[in-house]
Parts: sequence; C-alpha cells; structure tokens
Amino acid sequence: MNKRNPHIIGLFFGSFNPIHIGHMALANYMVEYSMMKELWFVVSPQSPFKTNSTLLDNFDRLEMVHRAINDDSRFKVSDIEFNMPVPSYTIDTLTYLTEKYPHKHFALIIGADNLFHFHKWKNYQQLQDNYTIFVYPRRGFPKEQCPDFPNMHWIEAPIIEISSSFVRKAISQNKDMRFFLPPKVWEYIDEMNFYH
Repeated sequence: MNKRNPHIIGLFFGSFNPIHIGHMALANYMVEYSMMKELWFVVSPQSPFKTNSTLLDNFDRLEMVHRAINDDSRFKVSDIEFNMPVPSYTIDTLTYLTEKYPHKHFALIIGADNLFHFHKWKNYQQLQDNYTIFVYPRRGFPKEQCPDFPNMHWIEAPIIEISSSFVRKAISQNKDMRFFLPPKVWEYIDEMNFYH
C-alpha cells in the first residue's frame, strides 16, 4: 500500500439483487473500522452467458443502490463494469480504475469464503501483490483455515446472514420484507412490483 496515499477506496462488488440491510451494515462497518474512508458499490452486469430470470436489469439494480446510499458521502455507486467486456474480471476493473484515477488507492473487499477460491481468479497473483484486500468473516470459513498474504487485512465485521436470494424468495411469497431493506429500496421494489 502506498503510505503517501492514505485515502483508500474500498470496492464492494455484487449484483445487489436487491441491495439489503446486510450489504449496508457491512459497508458501514468497513468505512468505520478499517483504513478505508470511502466505499464504492460496483454493480455487476447481467452476464449474457447466464439466464437468470430473477436478476433485475442493470438500471434497476443500480437505481436501488443509489436509493440505498442516498446522500451518504462515504459511499458511491459505480456502473463501471456495464461498459466493460463480459464476463467482467476483478483484475480488469481494478486496472481500469487505477489508470482512470491514478491518485486514488483502490482496495478489494471480499468475504472469507472467496479466499478459498482466490487462486482461481484471473491474475490473482497481481491482485494479491498490487492491491490491499479487506476480508470480512463468513460462517464456516474460520480465519485460521484461510490463506494469508501480506496485503490482506481481516475486518472482524459482524456476520449478518441475510441474502438477496432470501429476500427475493420472501417477496415472491408475498412476505412483507420492509425491514430487511433500506426504506427507499423497499418503496421502489413495492412500486415496481419486483420479484413477484
């Protein structure tokens, strides 16, 4: 990590289908309890190679993240991957952002479960060597059993077991999920009749 550039921007990748309070709580914890002072939600595009009928289109998922963060200056939304070749690879996105914003230091945020497959990521060694990686805990993946490398920082965030798939399924069963979602996200889903 460049010691002369303390302003670290964490990149939180996901489909955010939909973004829920678990995502927001984790993002909040990251900026308050780590070296990063800013976090960007990088919304992943729909892959043309996958047919997932429950995945909302790019615009709607992006809109929900905008509504979730509202005017919180600690957070930003990025649609950078919408204009990149698909499938999108983390190293390509980080390389592009680093070139576009040479004075910013970007870091990767991943769950402990991803560490077990990290060696399968495209150019994982380059990611490991050139970028700070913040890891948050996931149940069933204890820190002691996870791989370790110099630029990695464990953030002992609370484990919140809420998934987007759980929220989608509950909404499809006509459950009221308003307290599992940021208020403006719930309003948008309800208004647009998503996931029914």
